[in-house]
Amino acid sequence: MIKLGVNIDHVATLRQARGEEFPNPIKAARAATEAGANGITIHLREDRRHIQDDDFRKLCPEFRLNLEMAPTEEMVSIATGTYEGIMPHSVCLVPERREELTTEGGLDALKNSIQLEKVVKQLKAKGIIVSIFIESDPWQIEGASRIGADYIEIHTGRYASLFLSGGKDLENELKRIEYGIKSAKKLGLKVNAGHGITKDNVGQIVKLGGVEELNIGFSIIARAIFVGLETAVREMKDAIKDAEKE
Repeated sequence: MIKLGVNIDHVATLRQARGEEFPNPIKAARAATEAGANGITIHLREDRRHIQDDDFRKLCPEFRLNLEMAPTEEMVSIATGTYEGIMPHSVCLVPERREELTTEGGLDALKNSIQLEKVVKQLKAKGIIVSIFIESDPWQIEGASRIGADYIEIHTGRYASLFLSGGKDLENELKRIEYGIKSAKKLGLKVNAGHGITKDNVGQIVKLGGVEELNIGFSIIARAIFVGLETAVREMKDAIKDAEKE
């Protein structure tokens, strides 16, 4: 069965909006895992707009934590044990621009291959599983393989937008993602996916096959406002299970 990683960044976004001690991301992580999440994802951004270093320190020992981060010296230092040797289960290297609202696309594994290869080696030397967040492009996938990544995480944002708008290129985008999954497998890479996934559009990604884990945040946290976090996580798990049965 496809694993579900729940991104709790937006719990921290709400907390930071008022500078309060709540809502607490650690409590959110516990609620998500109790409801069936297989792991927790956080993005420790350079501007610390939501998740804070202290969240990272508290989450790592308790959860199967996937740390999204830019491939910078500061973030590599944090991931590899700056804080009392605390390290995440896995790292997903992502692009980051200060002015963006959310991660807007995949890393360029070709243009930045020298820097990324160095970062990947540093992380893997500490036993950390490394993923590269990229577009479903054969050249980018080959680049991820060359720099030594264990996984790729396919950016599904364009698919999600086309699903919502009913765009005519939806089927072509699904074929592009499917081809990317198959290309990665041939190169010995494992495949995750994420960005823009909801309980309504997750089914078509699941049916492509070959994806090991979906990392989903915004839609689950948004849904939780109305039904609670545990129910929102269970709904997503059920949507994944239903698609796998078809």
